Amino acid sequence: MSHQNESVKSIMFALLANMGIAITKTAAAIITGSGAMLAEAIHSFADCANQGLLFVGLRSSKRKPDANHPLGYGKSIFFWSFIVALILFSMGGLFSIYEGIHKLSEHEGLKSPLIAIVVLAVSILLEGASLLGCINQINKLRGKESLWKWFLNSRKSELVVVLGEDTAAILGLTFAIISVTLATITGNPVFDAIGSIGIGVLLIVISFFLAVKIKSLLIGQSVDPKTSDEIQLFIHNRTEVDSVLNLITLQLGAQIMVAVKAKMVKTDSVDELINGINRCEAELKKQFPSIQWVFFEPDVE
Repeated sequence: MSHQNESVKSIMFALLANMGIAITKTAAAIITGSGAMLAEAIHSFADCANQGLLFVGLRSSKRKPDANHPLGYGKSIFFWSFIVALILFSMGGLFSIYEGIHKLSEHEGLKSPLIAIVVLAVSILLEGASLLGCINQINKLRGKESLWKWFLNSRKSELVVVLGEDTAAILGLTFAIISVTLATITGNPVFDAIGSIGIGVLLIVISFFLAVKIKSLLIGQSVDPKTSDEIQLFIHNRTEVDSVLNLITLQLGAQIMVAVKAKMVKTDSVDELINGINRCEAELKKQFPSIQWVFFEPDVE
């Protein structure tokens, strides 16, 4: 539950920042006629929709198991994260490219470019605050891992998406402010159109990158290597267990399924064997609260 609270906080930071930024950018785009500014406004509104879908995913992942979904609905968050990464990012990116190409041939020049530059600069500060809030929540989870290694190993798809969104926003705003500044200095509005195209390409690249990352979780991925090693070591050190023959884990949203095949120490009766397995399962869930299902199979080498 604590980990989910960290996800909710990160999404809320991003939602509040993006809503304010989107409204401000839209007003500035109308005043200045900037294609790059309009592309950034669409990007921010798309990000707001992204956060809404992530909230839908977190809510649906809490549904209890039923006959049709005996392992629960935890992977719902992976599905909605994938939708955010693949469709909304791509739609925002494609619109930005279209707007840029359109402005290449039909651009009347920028009006009040200083307004656009000020809005973009403020937006960078707000997006930076959102990114910092996301990283602070991630720091509670990643321990001593570098941020990049956490990104590669993380099973928290919603935090991965928010991190990707905020990073894309900072880079996109940088593109926009550079393009608007160049268009203002040179008097050539083509730079503004090129900025819009650059933002679109950036969004599509990040969209693809995030979609590939989340695809593995959606198909079915084990827990991160560190947690897997800790689970195996914990079972191996139990007095009831002689050795661990095989261990399979599956990440199901915030929940984990574990299947264990182990050689148990010799007992005088089947009842003692069963009691030993039950103790192992109970202590395993106590040590790792995210584990909701344990399938324990005794075997011989």
